[in-house]
Formats: sequence, C-alpha cells, structure tokens
Amino acid sequence: MKEKTITEERMNLFREYLLQEEKSEATVEKYMRDIRFFAHFAGEEAVTKDIVKRYKEHLINAGYAVSSVNSMLAGLNSFLSFFGWGECKVKNIRQQRDVYCREEKNLTKEEYLRLIGACGKNSQLKLIIQSICSTGIRVSELKYFTVEGLREGEITVRCKGKVRRILIPSKLRKMLMGYAKKCGIASGCVFVGRSGKALHRTQIWRMMKSLCRKAGVEESKVFPHNLRKLFAKTFYRIEKDIAKLADILGHSSINTTRIYIMSTGVEHLRKIEKLGLV
Repeated sequence: MKEKTITEERMNLFREYLLQEEKSEATVEKYMRDIRFFAHFAGEEAVTKDIVKRYKEHLINAGYAVSSVNSMLAGLNSFLSFFGWGECKVKNIRQQRDVYCREEKNLTKEEYLRLIGACGKNSQLKLIIQSICSTGIRVSELKYFTVEGLREGEITVRCKGKVRRILIPSKLRKMLMGYAKKCGIASGCVFVGRSGKALHRTQIWRMMKSLCRKAGVEESKVFPHNLRKLFAKTFYRIEKDIAKLADILGHSSINTTRIYIMSTGVEHLRKIEKLGLV
C-alpha cells in the first residue's frame, strides 16, 4: 500500500471503522463522500499538510458556506486521524455563531399546512410529513414506526448506542393505524416502498420536493430536517423548556438544540426595534 495516499482499500478500512463506532448510515455516507471529494482533488499526490491546506482554500474559493467547508473538513480530518496522519490535519474556519436563522430556509406553520394540503390523495407522503413534524424525529428514524409500536402508543428508537422513546399523538396514531390496515400492513415498518422495504431518506426527500410548486413553498425550505426544526420551534414557544426539548430531539448538547429554535432575522430585528433605543 502506497504511503499516505487515498486508496479504495484505505477508504474501505475507514468505512469499517465508522460502522464499528456505530456511526449512523447518513454519517458514514457523508464521510465517505468527503473523502472521495478530497481524493479527486488530490489526484495522484501524496497526502501532505500542504495539499490539505490547498484543498481547504479551494473549498473557500469555490463559494462553499463556512459551515459546509467545516463539515467537509471534519470527515477528512477523521480519516487522517484514523491512519495516524494527524500532522496533515487542518483547522476549521472560525466563525461567530449565528444569532438568527435565514429567512429563506425558515419553514412556517402556515407553509407546513400548505404542504399537507398539496399531498392530495397521497396519504403516505402526508402521513410521513405529519409524523416527522408532530414528533420531531429524524427522517432516518421513520423506519422505527412499526405497527407493533403504534399498538403500544410509542416508538422505540435505537441510534448511536442510545435508546429513546417517542410518544405518538393519539390523533396521529389513529391515522397511522388506519393507513396500515388499508395497505394491508399487519406488522413491521409502516412506511415502505413497492419492494416492501422501509423508504430511504432520498426517496422521501424527492417526494417532498415534488410538493413545492403546488403548495407555493420555496424549495429551499422543503426538506425533512426542516420539519424537525418546526417541531422544535413550536414546542419551545409553548413549553420554554430547552432541556426537555433536547431530550425529546435526542440531542446530547443543548447548544445543538439552540440552533433549532433560533428566530429569523426579521423576528430578531423586530425585537431589537422594540427596545426603543433610537
């Protein structure tokens, strides 16, 4: 094996390591994409601190958002650490934490309801959207929505070595049980494709994007994770308990939860103007 080069063998070893560390499927896929992207940039060059620094500059000059650059470097740095090439790692771009979220990505409750209406007779997609938004689950956790769990009134999610219970609102539970019965699903996962296997996140993402024009909602706002954020914001407006919200969302750090409940720039400006200091 060549010294300090990105090879298929090394990428496979790294993938096995991530799986042994019980990283989620999405995390593994993302890290592997990050490594392949860097490998394409490096070409036949050996991995050195210099080329990693040039790669970082390339990402910045290509117009990637700071958060995207840091995320891509995280995957690469993890790979470098795994092979003992720590001297080649580079630092993330330092960035002041945002105090508000961007308006163009803020999904409102009114827009959410329009998406529901745009589903029409597509009861599967409608229930997927409602299930994510009314419980705050990750899209990858939909596979845990089983007929057995619905009968118990709660879903048990196992992810990254942690187990948490998701309580199902009674109205949603009734709707899901009715859907399962109508589709002839007597056991197992409720949301399945034609093959009988649980729907993949990419399938759900495409299904949601198909609603945008009909619902009159910008595409930039329509993706599964934004439904989870809408749940978080709606819950926090009522409960004002960030610790409890972090537990429900499965966050190990409240700092992560804070990102979910940030107000938009318009709301932030409105609060500043109310100070009456001008």
